[in-house]
Amino acid sequence: MSRFQRPQDVVEEALAASTADGQVAIVVEGAEANLRWAANSLTTNGAMRSRSVVVISFVDGGAGMAAGTVSRSGAPDVAALVAASEQAARDAGPAEDAMPLIAPDRDGGAPPGAGDWDADPAETSIGVFADFAPALGQAFGEARDRGELLFGFAEHSMRTTYLGSSTGLRLRHDQPSGRVELNGKTPDFGRSVWAGTGTRDFRDVSVADLTADVRQKLAWSQRQVELPAGRYETLLPPSAVADLMIYLYWTMEARDADEGRNVFARTGGGNRIGERLATLPLTLRSDPHAPGLETSPFQVVGASSGAASVFDNGMATPAVDWIAGGVLADLVRPRSWALRTTAPATAAVGNLLLELPGATTTQAEMVAATDRGLLLTTLWYIREVDPQTLLLTGLTRDGVFLVENGEVTGAVNNFRFNESPVDLLGRAVQAGVTERTLPREWNDWFTRTAMPALRVPDFNMSSVSPAS
Repeated sequence: MSRFQRPQDVVEEALAASTADGQVAIVVEGAEANLRWAANSLTTNGAMRSRSVVVISFVDGGAGMAAGTVSRSGAPDVAALVAASEQAARDAGPAEDAMPLIAPDRDGGAPPGAGDWDADPAETSIGVFADFAPALGQAFGEARDRGELLFGFAEHSMRTTYLGSSTGLRLRHDQPSGRVELNGKTPDFGRSVWAGTGTRDFRDVSVADLTADVRQKLAWSQRQVELPAGRYETLLPPSAVADLMIYLYWTMEARDADEGRNVFARTGGGNRIGERLATLPLTLRSDPHAPGLETSPFQVVGASSGAASVFDNGMATPAVDWIAGGVLADLVRPRSWALRTTAPATAAVGNLLLELPGATTTQAEMVAATDRGLLLTTLWYIREVDPQTLLLTGLTRDGVFLVENGEVTGAVNNFRFNESPVDLLGRAVQAGVTERTLPREWNDWFTRTAMPALRVPDFNMSSVSPAS
């Protein structure tokens, strides 16, 4: 096989080589460009290309359908890859999640936005930073003049996915993703603050806005205040809310809830769908066509889990409300589990939005309405403590600010927190306007979020952290 074989042709070659009862072949063509900088100077820039090939074979051994997955990067021998996946399927036992493969003549055809199969992969290049890079250079000079240091990176990627199946599916999706993280520090590294944003194409990224945010936070942190651990009225900015809601989203598996293994399990059996989780009428939703957060309208699954099944490859992923008006409305449910529970199949979507209908209050206005409390910047090192309550622990990072009489009066020490995002939804007393935001902890995996700032009257800062 030629290294330059078109990805669509790799899919077709894999399907043609199959001797199994069914097959799904997936090729993901990737392109990435990035800039990195430290101490007000650009350090590296580069562009990369990649390809991954996944073959999933389905074999009926008499006792039930089995699945075998093999993946390779680069330009593998397709026939050998297919043979390996078929052998993996023969070696596996019957799949618990076995279902008929998605077929276009039975399952509604290609979902809207499934893309042009015959088109070449979408690309990106260092040219995506044509406007961003000069503005960044200007920001470096201004930071030097102020005696401040800027660190960070900008990254843009384009992933084109081609998915074909033995049932006739031919689906394609282009996924642009971009992010910027900007750290501001003092020369002695005694103070550090952060700003970040997500983007699809960098045309909407304002370096001036990011540096203004960093500059303001560094000014706020000139006065240092030591506070003990305890419960504080806390304003969680959209980025911090995103990190907490993403973790909540990742645990929204219907099977775990139905079998009593996660926070969405109902006491006495079943799940909590229909129960009120948030005092405010908040809606947590996903929509593959949400403006600025567009993502794949169909499932691409390399390995089965409680949240997704390889048998569901190509299944449409329409918009879904996970929480509606503060009430738990749905959970992630592959077709096999849906069949067992007579509930509708519901697929995870690659974006997440939290909204309070009619909210217009900005974070600055929320600060101005605070008598005394804390304003966070970001959270990090988030880990699960108890799946039954979804209790999480983690650390604050790059700026915890004291608010007094409607003004930020200084920066305080960092804390370790212990909180459940489900419990927080029940205790939040105010939500601001929803805005697109970049999660800090999870942006290696999940960048497409829109969140409001949240006011929590008693956020649990369980201990003081020495982390900077």
